[in-house]
Amino acid sequence: MASVFRSLGRLSARGVPTNTILAVTLVLVGLFALTFLPPVAVVGLLLVLLAVAAVVSAVELVQAYEKRTLTVFGEYRKLLEPGFNLVPPFVSQTYSFDMRTQTLNVPRQEAITEDNSPVVADAVVYIKVVDPKKAFLEVEDYQNAVSYLAQTTLRAVLGSMELDETLSRRTEINSRIHNQLDEPTDEWGVRVESVEVREVKPSADVENAMEQQSSAERRRRAMILEAQGERRSAVESAEGQKQSSIIRAQGEKQAQILEAQGDAISTVLRAKSAQSMGERAIIDKGMETLTKIGQGESTTFVLPQELTSLVGRYGKALTGSDVQENAGLDSKAFDEETRELLGLDDIDDIADGLETEDGDRPDVENLDAFDREVEQ
Repeated sequence: MASVFRSLGRLSARGVPTNTILAVTLVLVGLFALTFLPPVAVVGLLLVLLAVAAVVSAVELVQAYEKRTLTVFGEYRKLLEPGFNLVPPFVSQTYSFDMRTQTLNVPRQEAITEDNSPVVADAVVYIKVVDPKKAFLEVEDYQNAVSYLAQTTLRAVLGSMELDETLSRRTEINSRIHNQLDEPTDEWGVRVESVEVREVKPSADVENAMEQQSSAERRRRAMILEAQGERRSAVESAEGQKQSSIIRAQGEKQAQILEAQGDAISTVLRAKSAQSMGERAIIDKGMETLTKIGQGESTTFVLPQELTSLVGRYGKALTGSDVQENAGLDSKAFDEETRELLGLDDIDDIADGLETEDGDRPDVENLDAFDREVEQ
């Protein structure tokens, strides 16, 4: 007897309807009562068992995440909401529908793209039952129906796209499959919440060709970058040489300017010195020349006119003769032609326009003081 009840428990665990289990239980209990009990006790026991079976068959407990459809004598009656529900005993049958989001795996599908490249793809479909009545009456098994429809739709979508598009436009593939599943599944009381293509894989030969293409593209980009780097280096080098040449030319120009300014200042100083010494410098130079002539062995001398004038001026002092007294040996100014030839009248203007190396102009006042010292 214990083994019989264990068998009934196994049937219940496998999902056998409660009404069937109750009927089998009543039959077994009736056979046991007829075998070992008197007829009155058997009738009473059967009535008790029948009442218990009626109560158990009339009570339906629906879970919070599901709904159940009720049929009485095979006729659809209503939906049973979550909680405690009473149904006609022995003649009722319920079918459970999970109202939560369900996941359906779409197995790998082989397809040929628009450019005749074989690919293999699989996906995941997320669905939810929104109308259990339609899911019960309009389709035999809504999960299998959605799965088969998703498989054919996936192949159709991949076949309408080129290989590069199937590999790069994953979001577009998901959207197109979703849109094509919406209309038929609405008639089944099922809503497709989302579709996700997990992998799109081309054939091995196509993968090898794509790897070679990608490698060639990377080499091309590397060569372009290297050429751009060499070009930039050459431009920078030329720019540096240009700047170096400009700086060197500016330095040479500045050096020439400073050298010219130094020569001009030297010329001005010599001219000012010559202006300050005047005729006295010529007389002194002539005396030195006369001394050198006197020390020579020659007995014939050619005296320039300047020395003759010199002797005339110094005659009274040298010989004591009655030579007309001269005004002295003060410096005499150059004549107009000589001053114009030497540019003595423009010395001050030239000095004002020059600058020394440290940016200062020549001190003309000091030059005038130097002139006065030389004249004295």
